[in-house]
Amino acid sequence: MTFQALALPAAHAAGGTAATGAATAQGAATSQVGAAEDTVARQLAAALAGPDFRAQVRSAALASRQVGLASLTAGKSAPAALTGAVTAAESRIARAKGLGTAAGPLLQVRLGADSMKAALTAGTVPLVAVATGDDKAATVTAYDSAGRAHTLSATRTPKQAVYVVDLDEDKATAAGLAQVDKALGKSGLSSAAAPAATGGFWTTKVDSVYLNDDEEPWILGDAEIYSIVTGFGQDGKVRVDTVDMPYLDDDHTTYYPNQILVNWSNYKYNLADVVMMEADSDTNYAALAKALADALLTITDQGTYIPLVDAILDAIPSNWWTNDDDYVDSWYTLGVNSAGTLNGARGNGRLTVEPYWVAEL
Repeated sequence: MTFQALALPAAHAAGGTAATGAATAQGAATSQVGAAEDTVARQLAAALAGPDFRAQVRSAALASRQVGLASLTAGKSAPAALTGAVTAAESRIARAKGLGTAAGPLLQVRLGADSMKAALTAGTVPLVAVATGDDKAATVTAYDSAGRAHTLSATRTPKQAVYVVDLDEDKATAAGLAQVDKALGKSGLSSAAAPAATGGFWTTKVDSVYLNDDEEPWILGDAEIYSIVTGFGQDGKVRVDTVDMPYLDDDHTTYYPNQILVNWSNYKYNLADVVMMEADSDTNYAALAKALADALLTITDQGTYIPLVDAILDAIPSNWWTNDDDYVDSWYTLGVNSAGTLNGARGNGRLTVEPYWVAEL
C-alpha cells in the first residue's frame, strides 16, 4: 500500500540543491526497476501456458500470500526463459535500489486479491500484472500467456484471476536501511553510541501507531514504513538513526508495537525529530543516504536544539514526490519526557508514546 503524499511547499517540492544528484539516481532506479518487473511479468505470463508450471504457481499462490519467484523458477517445470529473466531482473533491481547483494532475491508473485481465489481454478490461465508505484493510476496493464496486453481498472478489483509481480519490500527495506546506516556512519552522521549511564538509559517507546489514508488500488500490496530519527549526537554533530516499522501494513488500523523509537543516550539534547517514510519498489537507498548526508553535514550545533525535519524533507529527491508517495508524516521536537498521543504535523499519523527506562542486565 502507498500512503497519500503531502502537497509540499515549493522549497520542499524542489528537492533542494543537495538532492540534485540523488534525484538523478532515483529517476534511473524508477525506470530500471519498472522495466525489470515488466520483463518478468511478460515471461511469467508466457510460462503459464505450460500446465505443469501453471499448477505449481497456482498451488503456491493459494497456499501463501507472497511467493518468491526465485523459488518457483528453481523447479523443473519452470521454462528456462523465465528463470533467466528472473535472475537478470534480480541483479538489475538490486543495483537500481543501491542494495548490492545484501538483500538476496526480492521478486515475488501474489494473487491480486483474496476475492480472486474462486476464479483461480485448475484450468484457469491468469493474467500477470506489475504492482504499480502510482496509486493515482486509473488503469493497470496485464499480460496473457500469448503475450497480449490487457488494460484493467486500477480501482475496481477484477473478477478474473490476476497474478501480480512485486518486490518483497519488507526484505528490501531492512537491507536498504542497513545500507543507509552504514553509509551515514561513514559520513559521520551516525556516531557511536555514548556509554549509557550507570544502570541503563532512557528511551521513547511507541505503544501504538495509527495512519490515515485514502482507499488504495487493488494491485498495491502492504505498506513498508520506516522512520528517520534525527538530532544532535553527543559529539555535537547531526545524528541520523533509521527505525524499520515492517508491521505497519494497512491504513485505518491501530498497531501496538511496543517499539523503541529513540535512544536518548545517543543524543546531546533532550529533543529529536521524526520523519516517517514509506519505501516502495523505486526507493534507491544509496541515493537516500547521499541526499541525507549532503544536506545534514552542513548543519552545525549552535549550542541549542535546531529542528531538522525541514532539512530532511528538502534533502529528499524531488521526483520522490511525483507518483511515489514516500512522505507519510513527521513529528517535530519529540522530547525525552514526551508521553501520550502525538499527532503528526501533516495530520496523517498518530503515535502514542511513553518514556521507557532500559535497565542494564
